[in-house]
Amino acid sequence: MADEAESPAGPDDADRDAPSLLGRSLYGGVLAYMAVDGFKNNDKRVSVAEEKGVPMPDVLVPFVTGMLLVANLGIVLWRLPRAAAGALVVFFLGTTPAIHDFWTMEGKERHGNKINFLKNLALLGGAIVFLDAASESDEGVREGDGE
Repeated sequence: MADEAESPAGPDDADRDAPSLLGRSLYGGVLAYMAVDGFKNNDKRVSVAEEKGVPMPDVLVPFVTGMLLVANLGIVLWRLPRAAAGALVVFFLGTTPAIHDFWTMEGKERHGNKINFLKNLALLGGAIVFLDAASESDEGVREGDGE
């Protein structure tokens, strides 16, 4: 199949450069759980966001939950990975300090929010790694287009 070897980089080339499917699936499993739980508990999350001073929480909470779900699918399927990883970075940078502000709390509430804050930092780190990997994949595709 000489035609395939000479053709510009396509989805198969991007898949070959994608990070581990197992790793993406494990990461995505956590994000899928978070998104589904967010939809199931939307009213509670809207109330928390409202208490934290988030503007238009009844609109923003379901919006960012949907963004989390769609971005997660982009990572797992490795489709539009830069946009997906970028959306995850925005999600975690926006929600983590606003919702898990443990430094303003005491006791068990502080402890639980500190754990969630740190978990989200780790997930943010993963999103940054995926963003970097997606950027490198895109650079390889652009370089391949010129040949």
